[in-house]
Amino acid sequence: METEAVAALIRAGLPGAEVSVTGDGAHFEAVVVSDAFDGLSPIKKQRLVMDAVKPQIASGELHALSIKTLTPAEAS
Repeated sequence: METEAVAALIRAGLPGAEVSVTGDGAHFEAVVVSDAFDGLSPIKKQRLVMDAVKPQIASGELHALSIKTLTPAEAS
């Protein structure tokens, strides 16, 4: 899987999010900035992102994803 494909999946699941993904084709790191994270616990933020890629993880197409979630205020 390519980094841009992973980013596109996350953007589709979290419209309006700023998404940056790096990785080697098997292991990826995503930094996601979204208003949707306002007021959420860290685990709920992670779940929002993981829900966007759940089918790819279940199929094995996406092996590992490390996620950093930020609100716009935290990112600036």
